[in-house]
Amino acid sequence: MNAVDEILRIEDLHVRFHSREGEVKAVNGVSLSLKRDSVLAVVGESGSGKSVTALAILGMVPYPGEIIRGEIFLDQKDLRSMSTSQLREVLGKDIGVVFQDPQASLNPTIRIGVQVEEVLLAHTRVSKREAREWAEELLTSMAIPDARRIMDQYSFQLSGGMCQRVMMAMALALEPKILIADEPTSNLDTTLQASILSQLEQLKKEHGTAILLITHDMGVVARMADTVAVMYAGSVVEYGEVGDIFRHPSHPYTSAILHAVPRLDDPERSLEMLRGRPPDPMDLPEECPYLPRCPRATNICRISPRPALRPIQEEHTVACFNALPYDRE
Repeated sequence: MNAVDEILRIEDLHVRFHSREGEVKAVNGVSLSLKRDSVLAVVGESGSGKSVTALAILGMVPYPGEIIRGEIFLDQKDLRSMSTSQLREVLGKDIGVVFQDPQASLNPTIRIGVQVEEVLLAHTRVSKREAREWAEELLTSMAIPDARRIMDQYSFQLSGGMCQRVMMAMALALEPKILIADEPTSNLDTTLQASILSQLEQLKKEHGTAILLITHDMGVVARMADTVAVMYAGSVVEYGEVGDIFRHPSHPYTSAILHAVPRLDDPERSLEMLRGRPPDPMDLPEECPYLPRCPRATNICRISPRPALRPIQEEHTVACFNALPYDRE
């Protein structure tokens, strides 16, 4: 990838959580790249390391977790070398965030308007009055009815969908270069989901914002993503353009995910459950972590260390010994 096109790069990221029971290997050698004006979807089961990867980008890995190795660059600037104050300047201004649980992310003791205004006052030189007017405009732009009234309310007085719109307004207030959206449509009804996704598409189209989309919803991936990274047991096991991932899923885990999703173009197809369970992150095997669940496993899988990502097509890599090259249609 041309470095000019790249706005975010993660290289060999490792995150550990220390506990009395042992060391939780939450993220294990993740490398990702996000292009300008594009959407990178990170998918996988709960516990696969998606959200921890996002928190690592933000410098917000909670105690007792720590980044033990890896590099994170935003526009060629090393985020890991920044001080807390420098990183705080980047967050909000260059990176916007929409967390998975919007009601938990908002402070229930502070009025909504004040929380939106704080973002504006922290990163611009507007007055308190100008910040309030700007905050009202932002909430209105998120299709929040009667925004002035909502500004005087608290998060516990609002629905989950309304809180999500408030979080979107805060994240997009300063037109960041990157938006990290962690399950932005989870626990929302289909109408609100469609509205949130439309707003994300509009943001990308009008402002060229790059989006790192964390989700387990393959329907959202198909609609939104340009590139997909499939994570399993803290590692990326498949990485490629969205069309290649859906038409030619090369890792057995990716295939299993897609076979568990209903499809309108094949309504007669039976859905297949993923058998087995993910490995214990405190006791990851030396072999491929998907081995106990894999229907394609061969002897090489059982006697070899875990496979590294390797290319099987231009810009399509997979961590599997049995993945085969293919011809694009």
